[in-house]
Amino acid sequence: MARRDRWSYSAWHDGPDPLAPPFDLRRVVDELGQRVLGGESLRDTLDDLLRRGLDRTPGLDDLRRRIAERRRELRRRGNLGGVLDQVRAALDQALAAERDALAEEPGEDARLAELDLATLPDSPAAAVQQLKDYQWRSPEARETYEQITRMLREQVLDRQFAGLKQALQGQDPAASQALRDMLTDLNDLLTAHARGEDTEQQFAEFMAEHGDFFPDAPADVDELIESLARQQAAAERMMRSLTPEQRAELGELVQQAMGDSGLAEQLGQLRDTLQSLRPGMFRGRGFGVDGEEGLGYGEAVGVVSDLADLESLQAQLGQDYAGAGLDDVDVDAVERQLGAGAVRDLEQLRRLEQELERQGWLHRGEDGLQLSPKALRRMGQTALKQIFSSLEAQRTGAHEDRRTGAADERTGAFLPWELGGEQPVDAVRTVINAVARRAGEDASRPHAPGRTQRPEPILPQRPEPVEGRSTPTRAPGRLQRPEPVGGRSTTAALTLAPEDFVVAETERRTTAAVALCVDLSFSMIQADRWGPMKQTSLALSHLISTRFRTDALEIIGFNLMARRLTPLQLAQAEPEWVQGTNLAHALMLAGRHVRRHPEAEPVVLVVTDGEPTAHLEPDGTPVFDWPTSRETLRATLEQVDLLTRTGASLNFFRLGDDPSLERFLDAVARRCGGRVLAPSLGRLGEYVVSDYLRARRGRRAR
Repeated sequence: MARRDRWSYSAWHDGPDPLAPPFDLRRVVDELGQRVLGGESLRDTLDDLLRRGLDRTPGLDDLRRRIAERRRELRRRGNLGGVLDQVRAALDQALAAERDALAEEPGEDARLAELDLATLPDSPAAAVQQLKDYQWRSPEARETYEQITRMLREQVLDRQFAGLKQALQGQDPAASQALRDMLTDLNDLLTAHARGEDTEQQFAEFMAEHGDFFPDAPADVDELIESLARQQAAAERMMRSLTPEQRAELGELVQQAMGDSGLAEQLGQLRDTLQSLRPGMFRGRGFGVDGEEGLGYGEAVGVVSDLADLESLQAQLGQDYAGAGLDDVDVDAVERQLGAGAVRDLEQLRRLEQELERQGWLHRGEDGLQLSPKALRRMGQTALKQIFSSLEAQRTGAHEDRRTGAADERTGAFLPWELGGEQPVDAVRTVINAVARRAGEDASRPHAPGRTQRPEPILPQRPEPVEGRSTPTRAPGRLQRPEPVGGRSTTAALTLAPEDFVVAETERRTTAAVALCVDLSFSMIQADRWGPMKQTSLALSHLISTRFRTDALEIIGFNLMARRLTPLQLAQAEPEWVQGTNLAHALMLAGRHVRRHPEAEPVVLVVTDGEPTAHLEPDGTPVFDWPTSRETLRATLEQVDLLTRTGASLNFFRLGDDPSLERFLDAVARRCGGRVLAPSLGRLGEYVVSDYLRARRGRRAR
């Protein structure tokens, strides 16, 4: 028997969990919806979510915090002037060795040489330049002095070209010539690129010959320029980070180190070309690096390069500029400065917006990202669930009109069919009645004594062939059964008698034409009533679209003028600084809506926090009056009376404690026979939905 394989399991440590479920964005959509309904824009809400992050994914604020910590760490790493300290220390060492050698040497020449050394300037750059033609007596001193030039040349070039470390060590003439040839060909390539005359073949030939100098293997000229410009810009910013005295000293030392080898002119040309090709990378101030330990040239440029990366990332992650997006973030810089984990976090944040679109919660329109109908349904469902969870235990939905007829809801009972009836016949129940009736007739028929008649199963039978006679055929799929005792055939078709026919009993429900008028004046947003108003509207819309599909809902928003709104338009509506509460226009549109549905129960619900202050002139021009004018009151009451004549149930939901509004609505309610309710903001949805369920029965159902 073969040995069964054994498996061991352990935690996954190499990147994101491959078995992790995809984004569950329903909670994210709930938060987005709640804030959008509260008056915030979708873009601002998404940006804030990206800043805070998801459950297990840090947000942009966390990445920016880590960047700030990294910047503080780099600033404390060392002193940018350390290269000058290194030069000064090496120069002191060379001079000490030379003085020891001169002290052992008699003669006037030795004394003159000692005098020359004693009168050297304090500036390391000037001292190095003055010692350029000095005849050293001590081989150790000469080697230390020459090491100063080699050190500077190696650090400057190795920082610019990462593949030069081996070539610059020692004094190999072939390596130095290869370096000069590379710089010459590089300048020719970049000059041709600046004129638009370079070719892919030219770049390929350059990399084939000089690729060892560029271990990062750029894919094209643009990548090569980006890498070189970033390093050159870091060197420039490092120089700007020094004091003026340090900058002058180091610049002169570097010039001396490169001048002897003929590299200064080629490097100067390269610097000018890179600056013309990528001018933006060379802008920026210097950095204050105030650590105690001195840094060499290469280390100093590296620190400044990292600080420049972090400064750029800080701006990219801040997303504070026009047209900002996470695609602008330099992923390579994130990995260099914060590691692969930060890159995974950034990719998760990038996927958030993509997943919201892919899963259908958002769609991209002419004005950018917008909520989709799927998100709207989710928001309405969530709001409705919160409302129903707050309702009392009594059966709030007792709104049925219990009249039997052609309707929607079955009761489970059946009624005899009557000639001329409007109800459709229930075919299944009718056939069952016929089968039961026939079985009863068979049971009551006498059969042969001494034998118990059993119902035979209906099986397909194959007729026996008769010699000289053709075998009869039967219709495909028809079932026959053998002759039962008594010789009576049971293969006859099932017959239906009039008494078999039945219809399903149903409960007829009323149909309502609902007009929900919501106040969009600026006072609603000032008093934090904007969000609850929108949530209530969406909850009512969701309730009607899912449970009362025959009802016709129209949402009417009003401030200086009224307008019809779809649920999506209402959800995305942002506050407008518009004065005026044109209730008359809203009631006019509500009246048109209920008159379009004459067979439905008219239900008009008004949510407002202020008395009417606007009306329409005969030519349709809106007029704002404060305090409320007689003309505005007259126009509003005229629309109230028109709605009352249609038999509409007109109820008001008063938000706030404005005494004048309270008096006005009480008077209107008495005039039209409606009601005024004053819910708290937290219970607005509960009041509106409950009142809708009560009012949709209407006077006709009673």
